[in-house]
Amino acid sequence: MKLLYAEDEKSMAEAVTDILKYHHYAVDTVDNGTDAYDYAKAEEYDGIILDIMMPGLSGIEVVEQLRKDGKRTPILLLTAKAEVEDRVAGLDAGADDYLPKPFSMKEFLARVRAMLRRTETFTPDIISIGNISLNTKTYELSGSAQRFTLPKLEYQVMELLIRNKGIYLSTEDILTKIWGYDTEAEIGVVWVYISYLRKRLSALNANVEIRAKRNIGYKLEVIA
Repeated sequence: MKLLYAEDEKSMAEAVTDILKYHHYAVDTVDNGTDAYDYAKAEEYDGIILDIMMPGLSGIEVVEQLRKDGKRTPILLLTAKAEVEDRVAGLDAGADDYLPKPFSMKEFLARVRAMLRRTETFTPDIISIGNISLNTKTYELSGSAQRFTLPKLEYQVMELLIRNKGIYLSTEDILTKIWGYDTEAEIGVVWVYISYLRKRLSALNANVEIRAKRNIGYKLEVIA
């Protein structure tokens, strides 16, 4: 799952981003409302988490503009303000939920999970292609031979490939979606994780493979 998180308080942003990544979410983190709006317009996220009080556009202004643009991505608002008027304003603008600061990380993660369940299309816990399946709750990749609990980045790359099965994804696109826009990772890291996953598929006796096309990218498809 890919999230956009906007928070201008640096220590808070770092802590929440680390927690989200630890729980296997891919996260783009920005520190102002203007960037939040631009990122949300340019990328398809599964969920958006916005602080209300930010430089540039406020969280509520971002929500209002995205809804006017027709974006249906579920949105969770975070703020130090706890007044009823602020909650009402955020929800009326089109936010799906509201969580006042300070909050426990346990409750925050529960709100994120609830937010992601509000997507228009139901997303099952187990996604499959061919004779393999990926459990999005336990991060297990299973096949006819055995199963593996995937490390975070392997899981995120495999989830991305399965959800886009049959579609070529460029190396740059994979790098951006998994490592984020501001990553310092070299593009060769994508090939490394593709190699890891190919070995997993081989060990599972999978009837699917990750195919590469020069100057195009990678796709996952069933072997004919």
